[in-house]
Parts: sequence; C-alpha cells; structure tokens
Amino acid sequence: MTGALATAAAAKPVVTALGGSFMISSEAKAAGKEHGYRGWQLYLAGRAGVLGEVSAEVVHATLGFHHPDLVRTGWEAGREVAPLDETVTRYVEVCRSWGRRRYADLPSAEADRLATLLERVSRAADPAGWPLFAAWRAQPLADDAPGRVVQLLHVLREHRGGAHLAAVRQAGLTPLEAIVAGAGGAANATFFGWPDPLPPASDDLRQRLARAEQATDELVAPAYAALSADEQAELPHLLGAAAAAARRAA
Repeated sequence: MTGALATAAAAKPVVTALGGSFMISSEAKAAGKEHGYRGWQLYLAGRAGVLGEVSAEVVHATLGFHHPDLVRTGWEAGREVAPLDETVTRYVEVCRSWGRRRYADLPSAEADRLATLLERVSRAADPAGWPLFAAWRAQPLADDAPGRVVQLLHVLREHRGGAHLAAVRQAGLTPLEAIVAGAGGAANATFFGWPDPLPPASDDLRQRLARAEQATDELVAPAYAALSADEQAELPHLLGAAAAAARRAA
C-alpha cells in the first residue's frame, strides 16, 4: 500500500471506535436525561441535525445503516424536544466532554500535535458526496486540545462513514447486508431497528464487505496524502497513544 493508503488503513480502528464512542457514553446518557431526549432522539437530532431542517428520508439516506422507521420516529421526536441548533450544540458538547474525560492524561504536546494532524487531514478531504462529513467539518472546533481531538476524530469518522456507505453499495450490498456480514452481525442489525427475518451472513456477503472495506480505505486515502511521509508515520503512533489514554480513563 502507498503511504497515504497505509496511513488511512492504520487510522481506521481509532477513527471508527473513538470517533463515535461518545455517542453511547455516560455524557450522552446524562445529556439526554437532563434535556428530555429519549431513545435515539438525541443521537439522531444531534448527529444529523447539522444537515438542517431536512426530512427523515434525507436523514435516512445520509446515515444509511439504520432502519428508516427508527430514523423517522427518532428524528421527528427529537426535533420536538428542542430546536435543531440547540440539540446540535448539546451533542457537540457531549462529544467534547467525552474527550476531555478520556484524554485527560494524554500529554498536552501529544494532544496538540494529534489535533493538528487530524485537522490537516480533515481540511484536505474532498466533501463531494459526503454531506454529513461536510456539515460536521463546518462546526467550530473546541478551544482545548482534548476537545479538538475527539471532535476531529468524529469528523473523520463521518468522512469514513460516507465513503463506506458508497463502497458498500458499489460492492453490491444493501446496508442491512453489510451490517449482518460485519463483526456485530445480527445483533447490530436488531439494534439499528431492522426486524426479522434478517439475511444470513453468507461467505459471499463477507467477501463483498471485505472488498467494501478496502474500497473505503482507498476513498479516504487522498485526504491523508496531505501529510508528509514522516507525518503519515507519526499519526498512527499518536492515535495509539490517544487510544491508550482512553482505555486508562474508561
């Protein structure tokens, strides 16, 4: 693999895991309870609220992997709790608060450096075709390094998520088939609102998903080419340090 492609592949585990961990965190649960959101309402109105006043069908088309009925009910009910801009502000603060807690013992120099590299990758990414990534990238960044790190990890998670949805469809998979063929399998499909009967996780689906994962790496790799060769080697080490800090604070 080329340097940028190898870096994108190496970054994937941390970007996908830590870029979204705040969504099911104690901070998210506390914010939901405090402000009156239930179930998926804060997640849907907070994550997709950056798109603005769009229909549930647009939200479903953008997120891709959730059952449309789950999206519709959560999105519409979440919008009744508070105006979208308020919900997005709360969701962004949940993200930042999670990072401040989980990266509390990440040395400040490492956090600053990681935020710098992640922001350069984010700014270099072409947003065409990935509206959720573009909308999250447009959000103001936190002033503190731990808050910036987690926010930028989420931005790059949306970058990869948009690319992955495109790669899944190109591989001939439906989003549901991609879910059942993945590590979480049928349990994840149920969690995302898909009812029985679910398609079996056949070898063919798993092979298609593996091709989609490779294609996703290839789609996001150009953004990582904004880093020099030394920086491409440095980024996975900084991401590993961030992941270790997050585990210690768990």
